[in-house]
Amino acid sequence: MPHTLDADAVRIWCGLALDALGRAREDIDAINVYPVADGDTGTNLYLTVESAAQAVDAAFDSHPVSPGAARPSLADVVRAMAHGALIGARGNSGTILAQLLRGMADVLAEDGDGGGTGGGDEADGLRRALRRAVELAYLAVAHPVEGTVLTVAVAAAEGAERATGDVGTVARAAYEGARAALQATPGQLDVLARAGVVDAGGYGLVTVLGGLAEALSGEAPAAPPAAPAIPAPASASPLRADTGAGPVDCSADGPAFEVIYLLEAGDGAVAGLRERLDALGDSLVIVGGDGLWNVHVHVDDAGAAVEAGIQAGRPYRIRITHFGAPAERGPAAPEPGRPERRPDGPSGERATRAVVAVVPGDGLAALCAEAGATVVATEPGKPPGGSELAEAIRRAHAREVVLLPNDAELRHPAAAAAAQARAEGVRVAVIPTRSPVQGIAALAVHEPARSFDEDVVAMTSAAGATRCAELAVAEHRSWTMAGVCQAGDVLGLIDGDVAVIGTELAPTAETVLDRMLAAGGEMVTLVLGADLPDAMAERLERHVREGHFAVDTVVYRGGQPSSPLIIGVE
Repeated sequence: MPHTLDADAVRIWCGLALDALGRAREDIDAINVYPVADGDTGTNLYLTVESAAQAVDAAFDSHPVSPGAARPSLADVVRAMAHGALIGARGNSGTILAQLLRGMADVLAEDGDGGGTGGGDEADGLRRALRRAVELAYLAVAHPVEGTVLTVAVAAAEGAERATGDVGTVARAAYEGARAALQATPGQLDVLARAGVVDAGGYGLVTVLGGLAEALSGEAPAAPPAAPAIPAPASASPLRADTGAGPVDCSADGPAFEVIYLLEAGDGAVAGLRERLDALGDSLVIVGGDGLWNVHVHVDDAGAAVEAGIQAGRPYRIRITHFGAPAERGPAAPEPGRPERRPDGPSGERATRAVVAVVPGDGLAALCAEAGATVVATEPGKPPGGSELAEAIRRAHAREVVLLPNDAELRHPAAAAAAQARAEGVRVAVIPTRSPVQGIAALAVHEPARSFDEDVVAMTSAAGATRCAELAVAEHRSWTMAGVCQAGDVLGLIDGDVAVIGTELAPTAETVLDRMLAAGGEMVTLVLGADLPDAMAERLERHVREGHFAVDTVVYRGGQPSSPLIIGVE
């Protein structure tokens, strides 16, 4: 249904945009040829919006949800969104998107501080917000180029200004204007025409605006133009017959490094920094304000770019990426006759291979750490984002990393983290584990002495051969695949779907085990939650032993607070 432009709408927008970018991320990465053909624009935009969405969620979490309690205002939420995007901005397009969101927030926060808007005022506020976004974005880019995300942003603002009607209508007009402009980008930028693709950053912005249009109008807009992937052939036919040109040569000369950092500095110091960095390289974008800035530049002398930041203020979260690293070097091999290093080897020396595992409890964390994995611990309702997973991959300090997300909901963040790590020269494989028991099965067969591909195949096979289930307690009355449940009922979920509804934990667990073992099984894994007594495990072990011939049972004290029991059957 249509939604008013308020705090809830902004939260819905962030969620829709993040989900859409998760689906489109690989397509956007594939058409990334400008300003550098490094194949990470989709990933960078995903991580930028993910940071914005997390900040918005935090704004809601900081307000009590009890009846009559104050909810966050529109101003609270759009400021949080802009700040989250600023501190989490990645890459050229992500940094520009952060500035676009800041421009929108400037106008919408002012309206929100004035007590909120409604009706026609909301539509006018969105028009002004999109226009302000464009103004700030052009000021942030040292040398604006048409046929890029900036052009698409202008078209969105112009489409909104021409539209009449409510805020949902204006949002859809902005989306359609951006969508049309995106289709025209190959005619404005030669590198896009030669590759036969639309601008990757513009495609990402259209995706974000599609989330806004859906949040405010209640209807999903038409899909953006197709984003054809660029093949990497030596003798493939041209991508666009009408141009007579073949695939773009992605090895064109250009600066060797991308440098990004957050900077605490005053406006005057940043003005001087712009001049100094502009002389050092290209693709310079500095966004932010009020003493906090996100600096992005492509240079040959990364040290000089960082030094310029030090002279201007206090730079931190410094990230330096060598554009040629992944393509030119790939995962380094051990020197002949030199032993492979494990993740806990000497500081500064990369291990050959590591495993990163996401787990929901202290017991599981200790179990996986003992097996040699780098652990990302989670809390109920606070799943790790792509940035956190990417940081865990860096912390593993290995040339090859196997990532076990252990949760179906972490598919997009895990893929984004892997893409980010690959851009930094790390070979990463994501095994799509949906539950910690699948992660345990994969970790059990992990063997660093094998080749990377063989190890990934073996771990994937072990995870895929493990069916998973868990018990949960219903929080309210609702419909399920197994019928209607009441608040307080025990739910048995098998492979993600509610299969059993019971009133007590032990009988429900026994029913779940019987259903899973009816199709066969050799090993049952029981992971006990934080409050489940050991007597429960003893009862279930006995039930399996007496009812199912030649099936072994192993029990772990997982300590997870979110589920009383997790079950695996191999």
